[in-house]
Amino acid sequence: MPVGAELTSDPVRLPVRALEALTVTLYFAGPTGPATFHQSGLTSTYRATGDHRFDHRAAAFTGETSQSWYHLAGVDVAGSPRTRGTVVTFGDSQTDGYGSTPDADNRYPDQLAEQLVGAGRPLAVANAGIGGNKLLADSTCYGERGVTRFRRDALGQPGVRVAVVLIGINDIGGGGYPDFGCGASPVVTAGQLIDGHRALIRAARAERVTVIGVTIPPMKNAIGYDTASNEKIRDEVNRWIRDGGEYDAVVDLDRVLADPADPDALRPAYDHGDHLHFNDAGATAAAAAVAARIR
Repeated sequence: MPVGAELTSDPVRLPVRALEALTVTLYFAGPTGPATFHQSGLTSTYRATGDHRFDHRAAAFTGETSQSWYHLAGVDVAGSPRTRGTVVTFGDSQTDGYGSTPDADNRYPDQLAEQLVGAGRPLAVANAGIGGNKLLADSTCYGERGVTRFRRDALGQPGVRVAVVLIGINDIGGGGYPDFGCGASPVVTAGQLIDGHRALIRAARAERVTVIGVTIPPMKNAIGYDTASNEKIRDEVNRWIRDGGEYDAVVDLDRVLADPADPDALRPAYDHGDHLHFNDAGATAAAAAVAARIR
């Protein structure tokens, strides 16, 4: 397998139900070298010595644990005749799930899937969020820029029907920071971010995929993010997403998650604690708002 490549395994006949959890066991006969990994997987991974591919006992996996996923990029599930396609949630850590409870599957895309199933709407949900990701800048730690990876990570998903876009807060909050080893963070303007969103819209339209824009949630008191100039950029981008009429539909998380007493801040009941990421309750509210705009 070439370095940096992605391969798909042979199909496996394994019937699954909606929302069923899958456990995947990997075995390597020798050292692999550095592993690709999903840093903020928020799901426990267990490591053990030896070949345990056919060992279903939890006692076999008593080695090291982490909250990251290694090597595995995803699992494609062949849909039933009732499945109407895939909704891809695209963005940064707010989509990836940072702030939600580990091992609880309470990320907003998880809860979106639960709400769609509960409403009898046969749509799959794929989470294409990467913690730290930016719309306009590449990072050795946080992935390719959104305008580059959108075609692969969102439009390249099997059966994609809808793409939900929530991205830009790291471009704003990280603007001007030096390269600490993960790539530079250039200062951005609202116009540049809007142009980036327009590139995603064009790409989705070319593939006849419905694209839903999500306003950037409040960030007041978030360390390193909350400045007067950053807030002005966030407001300008949100105004365009909300009123520009270029997305097929809009989810206004800026208002859904805002503190009624201080609209530039997250509602305390939704705040994970860093004033930037939303907790399980915030993810529930976000999922409901997104579900309402999916047709």
